[in-house]
Parts: sequence; C-alpha cells; structure tokens
Amino acid sequence: MRRVLILIVIAILLSTFSLSFGREVSFTQEDRERLIRLETRLEEGLKAINQRIDDTNKRIEDTNKRIDDLQTFMLWGFGILFGGMWILIGFVIWDRRTALAPVARKNKELEEREEKIERALKELAKKDPKVEEVLRHVGLL
Repeated sequence: MRRVLILIVIAILLSTFSLSFGREVSFTQEDRERLIRLETRLEEGLKAINQRIDDTNKRIEDTNKRIDDLQTFMLWGFGILFGGMWILIGFVIWDRRTALAPVARKNKELEEREEKIERALKELAKKDPKVEEVLRHVGLL
C-alpha cells in the first residue's frame, strides 16, 4: 500500500514537471509592446516620485534653515534678557550700598553723641543728687 502511494506521488510530480517544461511560452509582438509601454510608464512614475522627493527635501532644508534662524534669534533674545537682568541686579545692589552708606554714617554719629550725653549726665549725677534721682528713675544708673 505504501509503495503504491509513493508511486502515485512520483507519477504526479513527473507529469507536472514534464508539462511545465514541455510547454513553450511565446511572446507576441503585442506582449512586447505592452511590456515596453509598462516599462515607460514605470520610468515616468519613478521620475515623478524622485522629483517629489527632491522637492520635499528642499522644503525640509528650508524648514531646517528657518528653525536654525529662529533658534539663533531666541538665543540672542535670551542672552540680552538675562544680561539686562544681571545689569539691573548689579545696579540695585550698588544703589542700595550708596543709599545706605550715609544712613549708617549718620546712625554711628548719633550713637556716639548718645554715649557722650549719657557720660555727661552720669558725671553730672555724681555732683547733683536731683539728676542722680532722675537718672535712676529712668534706668540709666
């Protein structure tokens, strides 16, 4: 049974093999013209596709140039902005120092004057009992 099945499979394969090689494919003039037209249309289509790809590449390059220009503009803008901010901070610090210097000097002068007056009152309190009593009442002695 097995041998019969193998023989049938071999016979089918041989018949198929002999049919495929036994038949000759013939191209007519019409088939050749059709292939030539098809080849021409394919070449034209490829040229059109290549042209569209080239146009797209040019637009991408233009877009990249615009993006680079915009990036350069933004960098300059941020540079100027932050530079101006640092100049403003420096000016504020300088102005505060110059504005506070006279106040600090005046405060020091007033403290020195207060100390002198307090010493003078204490010296006076040693000689006058009424001044001594007033200074004790205020808490300076």
